[in-house]
Amino acid sequence: MDIENKKFVVVGLGRSGMATVRFLCKRGASVVATDCASEQKIGEAAALAREMGAVLELGGHRTETFLSADFVVVSPGVPLSAEPIRKAVKKGVPVIGEIELASMFITKPVAAVTGTNGKTTTATLLGEMLKASGFHVFVGGNIGAPLIGFADKGQTADIVVAEISSFQLDTISTFRPRVAVLLNIAEDHMARYEDFSDYVRSKGRIFENQQEDDTAVINGADFHVLQAAKGTRSKRLMFNAGRSITNGAAIDGRDINILKEGALAGKILVKSPVMRARHNLENISAAALAALELGGTIEGIQTAVDEFQGLPHRLEYVGSIGGVHYFNDSKATNPDAVRRALEFFTSPVVLLMGGEDKGCEYGVLRNVIRECVRAVILIGETKSRIRASINGSVPMWDAQTMEDAVGKAYEIAEPGDAVLLSPACASFDMYESYAHRGDDFCRAVKRLMEAQNGAEI
Repeated sequence: MDIENKKFVVVGLGRSGMATVRFLCKRGASVVATDCASEQKIGEAAALAREMGAVLELGGHRTETFLSADFVVVSPGVPLSAEPIRKAVKKGVPVIGEIELASMFITKPVAAVTGTNGKTTTATLLGEMLKASGFHVFVGGNIGAPLIGFADKGQTADIVVAEISSFQLDTISTFRPRVAVLLNIAEDHMARYEDFSDYVRSKGRIFENQQEDDTAVINGADFHVLQAAKGTRSKRLMFNAGRSITNGAAIDGRDINILKEGALAGKILVKSPVMRARHNLENISAAALAALELGGTIEGIQTAVDEFQGLPHRLEYVGSIGGVHYFNDSKATNPDAVRRALEFFTSPVVLLMGGEDKGCEYGVLRNVIRECVRAVILIGETKSRIRASINGSVPMWDAQTMEDAVGKAYEIAEPGDAVLLSPACASFDMYESYAHRGDDFCRAVKRLMEAQNGAEI
C-alpha cells in the first residue's frame, strides 16, 4: 500500500492512535488527527502529534474532514455509529482500524487471539511458549504495543502474536492471521452492539480472510464459537470438546493431551493451582495448539506453562486474614468471567460486584451465586440493577467505597472462605481502568492485613 501524500484522518489520540500518526507521518502521508477530547485533556500527546507533522482537530470531529480523506483510521474505542464515520462510509471512504493498516505492512506470520474472556492470558502464554521454543516473538495488539508499532520498527521478530478485540475486528478488511484463536463468546459490550448476534458476528470475523493453509483454533464446547466459525476455509483444531476431539487438545483432569488423528502426540502437565482452573486449562489448550502450528515444541510449551503464574487482576491471590483468602479478579468485566472465577473455588465466597454498566444480563449468575456464594457486596453505579437481577439468591449489602466493601467482607467471611473481587462490570464509574480498581482492592486488603494480628501475606 502506497501511503505517501495520501490523506489520512486518524480518529482518537490514545495509544494506538498516536502510534498510527507516527507511522503515517514518517512515510509521508498527510495526517489529520481528531479527538473529541480537548487539548488540555489530551495533554502531551497533542504537542507530540504536531511535532510528528499531523494537523490536529480537537474537541470534536468535523464531518468535512472525514469526507475529504483517502482513508479514515479509527481507534477501537470510537463507535462506528458516530455521524462523521457513517457519512464517510456512505461516501465510500475506506474506514479501517490500526490492526488492518498494520497487517498491510507485516510480512511475518501472525497468530491472532480473540474471545470474550481469556484473550490476554492466552496471547501472553502463546508468546511465552514460542519464546521457550526458540523464536523471537512480538506480543501486542490489544495488549502492550500496537501492531502498527511493530510494522514501524523493522519487524525484528519471527512471529507476531496479537490479542484482538471485537472493536478491532469491526474495522478489518483484509486482515488474515496465519493462526486464529477464538476462545469463547459470552455477553459483553452490549451497549456497543445492536444485539448479541451482532457481537457474535464481530468475533467470527477473525476467520473471514483465512485460507486453506491457515489454521483456526476453536472452542468445541462453545455453541456461539461454533456458530461464528461456520464456513471457515482454514484447517480446524478443537479444544474443550470432550471425547469428540481427534485433532486438537483434550483436557484430562488437570492436564492436557495433544491429539493428532486420534493418537496422543504430547502431554502438558499443569502444576499451578490457579492455572488448573477450568478456564485456564482452556486457555493453555488453545495457546498450545496455536504454538504447535507455528513451530513450537512440546518441551517449549511445557517450560512456559511451568513458569507462568497468571497475570495481575485475574484470580490474583492477595493474601489471607484469619483463614480467609482474598483474590483480585478485577479483569472480570462481564458476567461470564465471574461465573468462570466462581467455578475455581471449592469453599464459600464473599463476592464483591459492581461498576459501570455494559448492558449485560446479570441474572445469568443467579444459580452459580446461589451455589457458591455466601454473600454479595455491591459497589458502583450498577448496584441496583445487579440487586434486582439476583435478588433472593443470597444476602446482599451495599458499599460506597472499595475500603468499605473489603471491610464488610471481612465482617461476613468465615475461616476457609474466599473474598473475591469479580465485578462483572467496567470500572469507569469509579476508576481509570480495571487495573486501577484491582490495585485499590489490593491496597484495601493489605491495609486490613496490617491492622489485624496474625495476618499472613
